[in-house]
Amino acid sequence: MPLHQIFHPPGIFTDEEKENLAKNITELYASRGLPKFYVVVLFLPIENQNFFVGGQKTEKFVRILVQHLARHFSSSKSGELFLNAYEKVLEPFIKDKGLDWEVNISLADRDLWRENGISPPLPNTLAEKEWIKLNKAVVYDEKDNI
Repeated sequence: MPLHQIFHPPGIFTDEEKENLAKNITELYASRGLPKFYVVVLFLPIENQNFFVGGQKTEKFVRILVQHLARHFSSSKSGELFLNAYEKVLEPFIKDKGLDWEVNISLADRDLWRENGISPPLPNTLAEKEWIKLNKAVVYDEKDNI
């Protein structure tokens, strides 16, 4: 599950922009073989009196924390390529509005993750393909997880 926590000043994004950004982020992951339901995007408005950058209140800064569970990068180069693609998705919603932003991706332990009490199938297995097709977590036979 990639979890995206987008901390932003209130009113920076319209409801339509939030929906479109969430869809575009989801498509980025789906195009790389992840089930769409793995992608969670949270928009977390932070009031001006609670949002500081460099000790100063800000109304033009977006902080994005991404946590990856389902896949890890095979190399620092693959991570950099993904981050470049991710920032292209953000561009029309953040950069093109003249906002400043910071984004980081952390890699969490896949073995300590479950969906509805089920350990997710391994990448590119028949079980994962079934999850992609159904767009939800379902119990699978271990023979389909190799």
